[in-house]
Order: sequence, then structure tokens, then C-alpha cells
Amino acid sequence: MVIGIAGGSGSGKSTIADRVVSGIGEHRVLLIEHDSYYRDRPELSAEQRAKINYDHPDSLETTLLVEHVEALLAGKKIQQPLYDFAEHARQVDTVEVESTRVIMLEGILVLAEEALRDLMDLKIYVDTDADLRLARRMERDIRDRGRTPDSVLEQYLTSVRPMHLQFVEPSKRYADIIIPEGYNLSAVGTVIGMIREYLARE
Repeated sequence: MVIGIAGGSGSGKSTIADRVVSGIGEHRVLLIEHDSYYRDRPELSAEQRAKINYDHPDSLETTLLVEHVEALLAGKKIQQPLYDFAEHARQVDTVEVESTRVIMLEGILVLAEEALRDLMDLKIYVDTDADLRLARRMERDIRDRGRTPDSVLEQYLTSVRPMHLQFVEPSKRYADIIIPEGYNLSAVGTVIGMIREYLARE
């Protein structure tokens, strides 16, 4: 079973994905973040890499993610890339990941990519107001990614918001389930119940 969970940056999709994984068990649900598949651009300087529009689909190596999901569905192991958000570069090391019964793909653009949607059995969109998403993004990027408030706001206005309106928000129409206002206990319980039913049936 492949589940896609999308939504704007700071919508709460990562929290929901984590709750689903803990509710089902890490040995049965594999969480893969689309963010791990940002393209590596070693030919660019650090300053040039910082100016890349990371909210555009072209910034992600989605073809590699599709290959990895197909390999996992075939029961094979993958070498998942690791991405350094402070340096805007892939790390040299990778993580060996084994296949599980359920694969969850999380990221702002996972429903915007047809090749990924075609692999999904369940598509989820987390729909959260823009002001709340911006507040969460600012807190996260300052705390976890070494950004300044000014740089976070500039990135939001120049790339995050425009790309959200162009790519992320329209992908909501592909969702089987829309979860309003970020973390919603009832909706998470519904998703967990659907996964448990699938596992029991299989």
C-alpha cells in the first residue's frame, strides 16, 4: 500500500505522517520524505544554491523517488539520499532502507507529480490556513535549518507562496481525503483505521 500525504509548507503533514507511523508501527510503515530527494548541485556555489527555488517541482529528483518506490514495491532495498538543508546539498552518505507493507510518501509536491500519484493507493491533502503555515515554517527554519527571520520571509514571498498557488494548492483536487487545519485527531484515526484494515485483509 502506498500513501501520499501533501499540503503546503507548515501545514502539519509531517506531524500527521509521524502520528500514522507511530499508530501502526515503524516495522510496518515506511515514511519517505520527498525533501530527501532535492537535486544535488555541486557545480554551484553555496550562494547560488541558496537562491534556487526549492518549491518548484524541478528542484526535486522525483524520477529517482519513483524508481525507489517501485524497487520497494518489488521487495528490494534502496539507498535513500540524505539532504543537508543548511548547506543546500546532498550528503555523501545514504541510508539503506528495506521494504515494508505500507509506504508513506510525504511532501508538498507528492500529489502534484503524476508519476507518484500513479503509484498511490491513498492520497491525502492537509489543508491549513496560510498564516498558520507561515508561522510554523518560520519557527522550523530558524530552529532546525539555521535561517534568519528575514531570509525565511523573503523565501516565502518570492518562492514558497507563488509555488504553493501554482503547484501545491491545485494538487488538492487529486486527494481522496482532505484533512482540515493541520493535525486533526479524527482524520488521523480514520487513516490509521484504513491502513489496519488493509493490513488485516492482506
